[in-house]
This record gives sequence, structure tokens and C-alpha cells, in this order.
Amino acid sequence: MEFTGEATLADRIARLEDLEAIRLLDARYCRHLDDGDWDALMDLFTDDGEFDGLSHPRGKAEMREFFAGLADGGLTAFWHFITNLEIDLDGDRATVRSFLWQPCVTDGVASVAAGRYTDEVVKIDGRWLYKVKQVRFHFFGPLESGWEENLFALESARNAAVRA
Repeated sequence: MEFTGEATLADRIARLEDLEAIRLLDARYCRHLDDGDWDALMDLFTDDGEFDGLSHPRGKAEMREFFAGLADGGLTAFWHFITNLEIDLDGDRATVRSFLWQPCVTDGVASVAAGRYTDEVVKIDGRWLYKVKQVRFHFFGPLESGWEENLFALESARNAAVRA
């Protein structure tokens, strides 16, 4: 939403507050995911929210099971960094595009992932929440392999890179 010169100061401040709340949503997502705080992580999604990445769970119960089970799939430690946010705000909805940088440990091997998020967020009862959090990977593999395009140590990351 772009404002013309006729926007009130209150409208412009409300827009800035919404943009900042959406940025904080991504910061909290990283913190709660990396800390394994599944209750707090699920609180960032709508009841019918979905995560479209290494898998595609829908609803809080499926998402919680997916995230809590990451270690079972070999992803035993991770640190998410989200950068370069572009927020297209349209009232109580927004599309957020950003970059992911993720050092991690997969099957005991120092690894790194990079990709892009495209998220749909909605404002419900004054809170911004994820409706859809989608990630597409550029690469996801052992650190020693370098920045090789289309390198995917995890099959689920390879699938998430090409999923339409």
C-alpha cells in the first residue's frame, strides 16, 4: 500500500507499525524455531496456517509434529537468519519476500543452506500471523562443498527447491 500526499499522519504511523510488526514476526520465527520452542512457534501461525518447505504440513498440529521431528530427519541443529525483507502491505494482508541463510548440522556434518521465503501474513485481532510460510532452497549441503548451486544433502530440501 503506497500513500499519497493526502494520507493522514495516523495512517502513515499505522503503516510503519504494521511493517515493524511483520519484521518482528520473522525475528520471532527464527528465535522460536532455533530454540525448539514449538508452542511459541505455533503461536505465530493462523489456526489453518501452513509451512511449505522441507515438507508441507497444514494446520498447527501437523506443523508442530513436522518441526519437532526435524532432528529425526538428520537436521539436529540450525540457526536461521532472515534478511532483505520486502513487504507488500495491503490492509490486513501482506506478502513478505526475504532471503534465508542457515548454518546447520545435518547427520553430524557442518552444513549450510540458503534460499528465499515467500510468506503470506494476515492481521487478526491486531496481531500479524503467518497464513503461509514458504521456503525454496538455492542449496542445502555440507559446508566443505562450498556454494555450489543446486547442492542438496537432504532430499526434502531438493524437493522444496523445485516444488511449484
